[in-house]
Amino acid sequence: MRSIPTWVDKVHDKEKVEQCIYDLCFRPDGSQLIVAAGSRVLVYDTNDGTLIQPIKGHKDVVYAVAYAKDGKRFASGSADKSVIIWTNKLEGILKYSHNDSIQCLSYNPITHQLASCACSDFGLWSPEQKSVQKYKVPSRITSCAWTNDGQYLAIGLYNGTVSIRNKAGEEKVKIDRGPGNVVWSLAWNPSKDEPYDTLAIVDWGQNLSFYQLSGKQIGKERKLDYDACCVSYFSKGEYLIVGGSNKEAVLYTKDGIALGTIGEQSSWVWCCRSMPDSNYVAVGSQDGTISYYQLVFSTVHGLYKDRYAYRENMTDVIIQHLITDQKVRIKCRDFVKKIAIYKDRLAVQLPDKVVIYEMYSGDMMHYKVKEKIARKFDCNLLVVCASHIILCQEKRLQCYSFQGTKEREWVMESLIRYIKVIGGSGGHEGLLVGLKNGQVLKIFVDNPFPIVLLKHTTSIRCLDLSMNRARLSIVDENNTCIVFDLVSKEMLFQEPNANSVAWNTQNEDMLCFSGSGVLSIKAGNFPIQQQKLQGFVVGFSGSKVFCLHLYTMTTFEVPQSAPMYQYLEKKNYVDAYKVACLGVTEKDWGALAHEALEGLNILIAKKAFIRIRDLKFLELIHHIEERKKRGEADTNMFLADIYAYQGKFQDAAKLYKRSGQEQRAMNLFSDLRMFDQAKDFIPSGDTHDKKALMTKQAEWAKSSNEPRAAAEMYMSAGDYLKAIDIIGERGWADMLIEVSRKVDKADREALARCAHYFIKLERYSYAAEVYNKMGDMKALVDLHISAKHWDDAFVLADQHPEYKEIVYVPYAQWLAENDRFEDAQKAFHKAGQQDEAVKVLGELTQNAVNENRFHDASYYYWMLSMQCLDIAAENAGKQQQMLPMFKTFRRLADIYYAYHSIQRYTDEPFTSHLPEALFNIALFVLNGVSTEIPPGVSKVNVLFALAKQARNLGAYKLSRYAFERLQQHRVPPHLQSTIDVASLSIRSKHFKDNEELQRMCYRCSTYNPLNSPAQDNCCVNCRHPFIFSFISYEVLPLVEFVLEVGVTDEEALQLIDSEPGVSYQNDDGETPWEESTIRGKDSMRMGTRESKPEDPFTQKLLTFEGSSEYAPVVAGVDVLQSMERSDVIVCKWPPPLRSTFYKNMMPDISITKCPACNKLFHTDDYELMVLQNRRCPFCRKPTLDRGELRDG
Repeated sequence: MRSIPTWVDKVHDKEKVEQCIYDLCFRPDGSQLIVAAGSRVLVYDTNDGTLIQPIKGHKDVVYAVAYAKDGKRFASGSADKSVIIWTNKLEGILKYSHNDSIQCLSYNPITHQLASCACSDFGLWSPEQKSVQKYKVPSRITSCAWTNDGQYLAIGLYNGTVSIRNKAGEEKVKIDRGPGNVVWSLAWNPSKDEPYDTLAIVDWGQNLSFYQLSGKQIGKERKLDYDACCVSYFSKGEYLIVGGSNKEAVLYTKDGIALGTIGEQSSWVWCCRSMPDSNYVAVGSQDGTISYYQLVFSTVHGLYKDRYAYRENMTDVIIQHLITDQKVRIKCRDFVKKIAIYKDRLAVQLPDKVVIYEMYSGDMMHYKVKEKIARKFDCNLLVVCASHIILCQEKRLQCYSFQGTKEREWVMESLIRYIKVIGGSGGHEGLLVGLKNGQVLKIFVDNPFPIVLLKHTTSIRCLDLSMNRARLSIVDENNTCIVFDLVSKEMLFQEPNANSVAWNTQNEDMLCFSGSGVLSIKAGNFPIQQQKLQGFVVGFSGSKVFCLHLYTMTTFEVPQSAPMYQYLEKKNYVDAYKVACLGVTEKDWGALAHEALEGLNILIAKKAFIRIRDLKFLELIHHIEERKKRGEADTNMFLADIYAYQGKFQDAAKLYKRSGQEQRAMNLFSDLRMFDQAKDFIPSGDTHDKKALMTKQAEWAKSSNEPRAAAEMYMSAGDYLKAIDIIGERGWADMLIEVSRKVDKADREALARCAHYFIKLERYSYAAEVYNKMGDMKALVDLHISAKHWDDAFVLADQHPEYKEIVYVPYAQWLAENDRFEDAQKAFHKAGQQDEAVKVLGELTQNAVNENRFHDASYYYWMLSMQCLDIAAENAGKQQQMLPMFKTFRRLADIYYAYHSIQRYTDEPFTSHLPEALFNIALFVLNGVSTEIPPGVSKVNVLFALAKQARNLGAYKLSRYAFERLQQHRVPPHLQSTIDVASLSIRSKHFKDNEELQRMCYRCSTYNPLNSPAQDNCCVNCRHPFIFSFISYEVLPLVEFVLEVGVTDEEALQLIDSEPGVSYQNDDGETPWEESTIRGKDSMRMGTRESKPEDPFTQKLLTFEGSSEYAPVVAGVDVLQSMERSDVIVCKWPPPLRSTFYKNMMPDISITKCPACNKLFHTDDYELMVLQNRRCPFCRKPTLDRGELRDG
């Protein structure tokens, strides 16, 4: 370690009085040095020591300065009891005071909180606070410091204690060092690699000690022999700087081991700080001197072959294995001055002794102390041998035993520039010594007489001996690398621009040297091979080059390919093999093996093939060796086999032919599928051999992964099946198309194979072409189904009805898998699988109910009902089962269709229905579910809607009835309060219903009460079912009638469509009109009282007799003939059901029937819905023609 003074300044006041430097600090970027000098704060430029600006703000001596970690501000504290905060532009921004003079300052490295310590208290200030929090202490404060994480503040006190406080000022740990040990300075280790926070403390008991955050002491106290005034960490916590009454700034290890003096001063050192992340140190003294030093740490190391020893942290020795990168550390706990390593010996020079280590037996990287020489030595170089250490001091070499006895001394003619142990038996090692006068000497430790090897004209910088010690290489003062033959003293080679040289320890003819950023490698007499390299070459072993760059030793691989190929060019296989053994790539080993094999150097070739584990050529070599043992000596045959193995087939064939082995040449080419060349060796006219060759050619093409060629050969031979298999397995569609069109249609097996591969390749159009060519319609239908080409499949099903079922069933399944259930149901129906169609519709219906899609549920139930009719029509045996299901599903469709409006009314804030419509719908649903409530239908919602609309329309009795019914059900919480209030308020209304809301039966003219529980949407008197308009749910003026026994539906329609019969006349031949009122309706009739009534249907109504069972009106021939077609509505149902007939009792009211679902509507409502949605609101059948809106 060397300290280089960079600049020095001395501070005086105006009267030239020296000003003590009590404190200093660096700006975090290292550009400025802040100094507390007298009553001023001085700011220096760290580059050249220029005083940037003196800052005046204090009235008394400034004792402390501190810079924030973010570099935005710094603080100064003075004996005038004030603290001033300055910006990095040297402007004061804040000032606050304590009750005593300020002793020390410290910024929190994380939160930038400032700790200011006076004699009896300390304060914590941060930019976010308006006031300073102050805390009392029991003794005078001398120093303070924050931990790295900013969580704790350590405060040193005059009474010998250290108080560790948190950010809130609370004391967490107290370290008591005794009243005589005044804690004068302390510092936390800034290293983040330490396992715990370490606090370094110096006191005026002349001690240096270390503590953990918990207060536990680390190690033993270090005696200083002087009063320390300041302590701080250097760099990143690796070293300590301590100064005080010794008038020096001393560098210590982080464990407290003294390493050396940074700088001597003429008075006490009061402060010393290191620049952040740098190797510069500033020192302030009592006499006002500010000294700025640069610390330079020299490399102390030693190398022996692949083991490298070097110094770390000034007190530790690291031994590194350069090949495996394994490392071991030796803690010397003292300043390491020199290191030497040789074989199993390691010598370490400490300030007052030399320690000799040796390796454990059988362990390459563990050392133990062998001897200690308790003497202080001064030397420039140190080397170690098996039993001695050699010290070099200028011209003098001294040999000491491990016991410290000086056994021999050599005095040279000139300064010693280089020394190296070159080996030898224990106690008889030889040394290679290079002198400044150019001499190179060899010295044996047991011989007092040096041996001059050669005399060079300039000074020696570096030298090395070759592996066999026959050649010597040197690098002189002119940076020239020179190689000498030690026997003849002849210069063999020289090269400029070299700074170091090393021979390969495993090859006599190879050396390397470095210089000018280039590594040069020379082998034998061949040209130099170069590559880029930074640093100095210090070793060369095999293919590993050891390079020292700055302070780091690196190992990198240098392939020896170039020297090896240089030897191969000269056919020098032995030396090429030696070079390859140093380290070449596998490719290079292969090149060496093949070159040696072609040169018939079987031994070298065998070794090289073993290296690359090439069993094929090793087998060939073994075969050749066996043939040689049997006495064969034809080198042409050997070379021919070698060329054949190497792929040089033409050369091999020529050699076979030259040796009279044409058959082997033919076999060679046929085995290689080089059949054109093989044909040259077949006798002319031999067709059998040609056919066998062609067959073999095709088989080889197939087995050797040349399927295209094999397929073409099979096609040319007419073997289409094998060709198709090869082509199809590899997906060559174009080639397969060509084959399918070439094959005759009689060859059905080949065509079927083509179609199979087309389907596998998803080329369905070509597969269809093949099936058409074969005339296989069944396979074509299956193809379209598997390809999901439904349109094509439908066309074939229409052309060939026998395939209808096998088309529509997969189609329906595909639709169901893609969530198109309605289409799937229709497809199952078309396929004749009614059970599957019903199953799909059932699942759709159940899902719609579960998801509260009641409109969809109604639609699906209607479809289910129609499906039941279809099944009953197609299968007479299932009529008894299907017809009740038809009625049940139709009833459910009606209820869900109506309940959809109720559900929307109760769940949504707005409704499009009029109050009268909602009233009618709710009453319809309530009467429809009186016996059984379908799943998903909430009776609470129905009663709630009915109660509200009945109250709005004046049906108070019904409303009260509905509210009373609601009290018997479980009501949702959000409706409970509304229902409770309405139930009370309805009691204030009259207990009667609006008579206009009562439903009249158009058969018996009976007005039905609204709250009759036994209505079931039928008249309470005649049980005639009410016929509703399925939009407004008003009762339509329709009366149902049935046909007389013996009259068919078709006959009834003909009778209704026929002209009415001749009316009766009076005696004068006139047919006068007669006006009358029937059941409150005005009517006109033609005839007299004595004439027979003209309307038999009305007469039928008048003859009604009450009954508990519904008995429809029976219309005979005379009644049917008397009806007007416009007054009759016929609902036609598919068989086995008969049509339903209704008589419009009020022809002025226009009624429309949907031809698909037979639902009846007021014409105006129906037309509006159809115009809006273009379909029937119930069955969703599209209705595009306005003429379809009216029926009957």
